[in-house]
Amino acid sequence: MSYAIVSIGGKQYRVREGERLLVDRVSAEQGKTFHPSVLFLGGDGRAELAPKGVTVTARVVDHVLGNKIRIGKYRPKTGYRRHTGFRARLSQIEIENIGARKAAAKQASEPAAMESSKDLPEGYADLTVAQIAQAVPGWQRPTLDAALAYEREHAKRKGALAALESAIATREVKE
Repeated sequence: MSYAIVSIGGKQYRVREGERLLVDRVSAEQGKTFHPSVLFLGGDGRAELAPKGVTVTARVVDHVLGNKIRIGKYRPKTGYRRHTGFRARLSQIEIENIGARKAAAKQASEPAAMESSKDLPEGYADLTVAQIAQAVPGWQRPTLDAALAYEREHAKRKGALAALESAIATREVKE
């Protein structure tokens, strides 16, 4: 049976297909899939360190809270006592697939990515949120739509999303 060692949230986990585990909260929504970085692929008498083109597909089952951890401070002879606690925010994930090659997926999505990227301004990926917010009023509608699609797919920067959505909303009101 094959297994992989993946990195999620700065921690490493050994995973197998169909396995469920609790990890630090991930940004993916409940029911969505994501691809953690693969550090090692092994099993069935073979092993690959930092495999190229191999991906692990994980699905977020639920976002949960961990057990309550109580923390107490005490200093003798002074009556000083403080208590606090917290519950870790965790995500329960399920490993759906190990070893799917990225090359086939990239070839299928490349034409769609080329179509949407032709409307993006030059060097859009390198722009900061402040630069995007400044430039948005001068952009045409197809450029705004392409930038919004790019942000939703790749960067997911809240400030850029808000600036683009508000610019589109004001354009719709004017028209």
